Amino acid sequence: MTTTKNTAPAPTAAPATAPVLARHSEAETCADPSATMTLLAETSPGEGGFTVYRSAFARGAVGAPAHFHTRATELFFVISGSLRVLVGEEVTVLNAGDFLAVPPHTPHAFAAAPGSEADVLFVFAPGMDRFDYLRLLGTVMRGETDPGAIAASAERFDNHYVDSPAWRAALAGQA
Repeated sequence: MTTTKNTAPAPTAAPATAPVLARHSEAETCADPSATMTLLAETSPGEGGFTVYRSAFARGAVGAPAHFHTRATELFFVISGSLRVLVGEEVTVLNAGDFLAVPPHTPHAFAAAPGSEADVLFVFAPGMDRFDYLRLLGTVMRGETDPGAIAASAERFDNHYVDSPAWRAALAGQA
């Protein structure tokens, strides 16, 4: 995964009550062979607020394994393409224009739908210091950080991985 910073960093730690303008041309990006993430806006986690980023997944790209958050609702809006998602133990496909809100404590996972690319806007409410998590993933994928750092960061980033037989079956082509 590579991280590219343009001349102006993405807005971060803005007060939840202040207007936030994020210009795509000025946003930090993180990329790997399967996806490019554009880090748009992140307000201070302690003030409620939100975290917003956009992910463009390559055809058939795997997004995230089954996990849940305890403090935030994760919102998905599919801009184009199709995204396969797990919510609880149900696997479904979201298409362009579809919206999904996953409340805290709900296991979920996502990947580009088979044979499809997906361009998705992600919002976390309240904000959860997600940009640092995405940067950490990048260092792990580049081999700069031990993969155990992801598990060690579960509480900080409120990202708790779980096993999902339904998701494993979907990825294996059984669902």
